[in-house]
Amino acid sequence: MITMDDLSNMIIEALRYYGGRASLVEICKYVWNNYESELRKSGDLFFTWQYRIRWQATQLRKKGILKPADSTPKGIWEIN
Repeated sequence: MITMDDLSNMIIEALRYYGGRASLVEICKYVWNNYESELRKSGDLFFTWQYRIRWQATQLRKKGILKPADSTPKGIWEIN
């Protein structure tokens, strides 16, 4: 079962794959392409994982792991 911490790790993994910065769409495609099976087995999370990815990005920003949204181009997430 995928946890919220797992989603955070997936975001970071996807961003590293894309060289440290990517759009939400790129991140979600990466997560789906690499973790589809696990997502399908995650109960209710399967229906909300894209929303929860956004929530986890906010938490990563608060921790200083991702750059603040106002310091990156619109729609781009970037490792700090």
